[in-house]
Amino acid sequence: MQSAVSVKDLKIVYGHHAVIEKMSIDIAPHEFLVLLGPSGCGKSTLLNAIAGLQDITAGEVWISGRNVSWEEPKDRGIGMVFQSYALYPRMSVRKNLSFGLRVAGLPKAEIEARVARTAALLQLDRLLDRRPAELSGGQRQRVAIGRALVREVDVFLFDEPLSNLDAKLRNELRVEIKKLHQRLGNTMIYVTHDQVEALTLADRIAIMRDGVIQQLASPAEIYRRPANLFVAGFIGAPAMNFIEGQIERGRGSAVFRSRELIVDLRGYSFSQAAAEGPATLGFRPEHLVLDGASSGLPTIPGRVSVVEPMGSDAVVWFDWADQSLSLRLMGDVALEPGDPLAPGLDIAKASLFGADGSRL
Repeated sequence: MQSAVSVKDLKIVYGHHAVIEKMSIDIAPHEFLVLLGPSGCGKSTLLNAIAGLQDITAGEVWISGRNVSWEEPKDRGIGMVFQSYALYPRMSVRKNLSFGLRVAGLPKAEIEARVARTAALLQLDRLLDRRPAELSGGQRQRVAIGRALVREVDVFLFDEPLSNLDAKLRNELRVEIKKLHQRLGNTMIYVTHDQVEALTLADRIAIMRDGVIQQLASPAEIYRRPANLFVAGFIGAPAMNFIEGQIERGRGSAVFRSRELIVDLRGYSFSQAAAEGPATLGFRPEHLVLDGASSGLPTIPGRVSVVEPMGSDAVVWFDWADQSLSLRLMGDVALEPGDPLAPGLDIAKASLFGADGSRL
């Protein structure tokens, strides 16, 4: 199947610094791909290169089977939504939506039909005669999204479109974007530094660091089986717990040992052969069981330092061997700072990383 967007051996250099080096990625038709990573990782640079807003040093960008590496943005068959609304303040919503189509010389009847369809889709039909100053932040961002949708192209690019909104509006518009993709079925590439947006919106996530894709997989795969220590620590709130130790070979099986903690690894699914030596054990707060001893699991004894109630659940921080670990519990928690606890670890849900940081 032909890719909707394909980046081949892309290289982008600023001065003497390579922001992206030899990157290749294929995005399938109708896919929702999220580019996720910390500031400066190259995700917006990659998006701008696909859009034609960023010159590339080497490599190629293909959209819908065409090499568009040196084409102007308007000729690439894309719609783009930016972090800032970038609306014309003196124009009504109707004119903001139709401006690009009028410049392109489309017939008046076609313009009116597209604006009407888009306004209905985004629930803007009652706001068409208002100016941007008369709209809320969420309504302005919907107009910005609508301005891309009226182009009726196959590929849409989103550059952190929700980052200027408050938390409630972000949640509402995130759901609207998800519904929009389900209804339209267009290919969407979405840049964010917010892992919640990535996990809830994406069909696949490309996690980037220093211009390199660290892992490209479904949200579930990335959450359950992170490819390396960076991905494991970047995804999840609170972050994954890490304990450094050694893998040792016993009679017929391997164990992970760190101080008094010994974990039998027979229930762990290795991605690659695990030799004896330094390793890091990672486990998410929700993968600890409060009463580990009665569950027959290896326990990590410690004392509660902080309890963070979060409504439907709570995060309990506890001290073990001079480091702070976290445990997520559902419902009301009858624990106080100073209380002893010994949560159990299910090794089948944990992650092991070798000395080089890659998943074992």
